[in-house]
Amino acid sequence: MQFGVQELMGGSEILSGAQMGKQLFAALVAGAKRPDEPEPAFIDFTGIRVATASFLRESVIAFRDYARSTLTTLYPVIANATPPVTEEIAFFLHHRNDALWACDREPNGAIRNIRLLGELDDTQRATFESVLRLGEATAPALAANEQGATVGATAWNNRLSSLAALGLLMERRGGKTKLFVPVLRST
Repeated sequence: MQFGVQELMGGSEILSGAQMGKQLFAALVAGAKRPDEPEPAFIDFTGIRVATASFLRESVIAFRDYARSTLTTLYPVIANATPPVTEEIAFFLHHRNDALWACDREPNGAIRNIRLLGELDDTQRATFESVLRLGEATAPALAANEQGATVGATAWNNRLSSLAALGLLMERRGGKTKLFVPVLRST
């Protein structure tokens, strides 16, 4: 799924203010459908030169939070954002101890320059890096395999679930066990 921000905002290149952010949020919600299988939703900033923190808070962050609580198989990702836009998002997220995927997406769908914007606390970062290293993880597998770990499966599940709530890991069910995979992966 992909949303063109400039198109949704009537061709504007500069996006500012909470009110304008709420307009984009409404457009994103109206266009979003819950997929049967987990998938990223690319919020494409092609053509956008500047977006303020108040705009981003009321649009992208609000939509990420909405999608993760309501459209549970949809994982918002920032795509094709200019350095000023990614800097504004990263600064805002850093102060909330929050993070969001970003990438560059080609017209053919190819993804490159995958990165995380924002900040994770030490525990979240370690858990996230474990999943990136393994490619996928379950709480019981992390409890059994992480070297020197004295953390039980329940704590691992809580950590993985919190990263899924942020939209950084996709959650898939395999019977009683939940499998977590990164929303985006470098190839």
